[in-house]
Amino acid sequence: MRLPRLSLKAAWIAIGIVLVVLAALPWFLNSYYVGIAIFIGIQSMVTVGLCLLIGYTGQVSLGQAAFYGIGAYVSAILTATYGVNPWGAIIAAALITGGFAYLIGIPIMRLRGNYLAMATLGLGIIMYIVFREAAQFTGGNTGISGIPYISIGGLVFDTDMEYYYLVWVFCIAVMFIAQNIVNSRTGRALRAIRDNATAAEAIGINVAQLKVRVFVLSAVFASLAGSLYVHYLTYISPQPFDFSFSVRLLLMAVVGGLASIWGAIFGTTTVTFLGDFLHGFGELDTIVFGLVLVLVMVFLPRGLWVHLLAYLRKWGARRRPGARSKAPLRRD
Repeated sequence: MRLPRLSLKAAWIAIGIVLVVLAALPWFLNSYYVGIAIFIGIQSMVTVGLCLLIGYTGQVSLGQAAFYGIGAYVSAILTATYGVNPWGAIIAAALITGGFAYLIGIPIMRLRGNYLAMATLGLGIIMYIVFREAAQFTGGNTGISGIPYISIGGLVFDTDMEYYYLVWVFCIAVMFIAQNIVNSRTGRALRAIRDNATAAEAIGINVAQLKVRVFVLSAVFASLAGSLYVHYLTYISPQPFDFSFSVRLLLMAVVGGLASIWGAIFGTTTVTFLGDFLHGFGELDTIVFGLVLVLVMVFLPRGLWVHLLAYLRKWGARRRPGARSKAPLRRD
């Protein structure tokens, strides 16, 4: 069942409300929750790329943490070790991550189903080992410290309030780019590939090329998020980029709706607060995340956010004046 489309006016009103809420939000939160909102914005960027890759192209990936980590480590190494300007490091990290994704995407994107999932899982595990063992460059388990803050002229983003706005400008820009792709001719081609790759190729769509392009784009989004992550914490170690983080990213995409770009914020927010609640329970969080992932996939396959929207629209239609009068009259 497809959701009814919002009118252009209603869509812009909804976007305006979201932007106003995001702009005002940090003024009503303490520093702890502003920090959480920053992480939600950063991880939403990764989730958006995952939604494009899985929800619109049908390519399952369990290795987004690898690209997130590559972007983070390249930015950290270039700035802390070689003194490169953070903006130059962010751009270089995105280019390096995108180039790496392109090289491995050509063979990996030829795989399908479980084989693709296992290949991307292997990629994530390999990169985590590299982050941990290549101590000469990455600092190993000790990590890298002294990473500089991002600045524009004399404005240094060294407070949570300032960094909040920087992160969400990037996040909203990524979402608009993804939404424009989804609504374009390319988006229709991606949906055709997801539904039936053989039929899509038969009507002239370059399936292999589009798969690789979306794979690279999702990697670049993850790289940007990783760069923002390290310039916020000014420290990096391998631990945040392990397999459990890839599972968490997948859960964020599933909860928000794999085919819902704006649902990525909802999914990321839900999983982030769930993880914060489970933080003191050790390895229990991984078990709970896996259980929630299974339950959502079985009972709410379109995602919790999409089902919630459908319910709200249905409830609103019932509450609308004259809705009952449209029912056919009964003849006695």
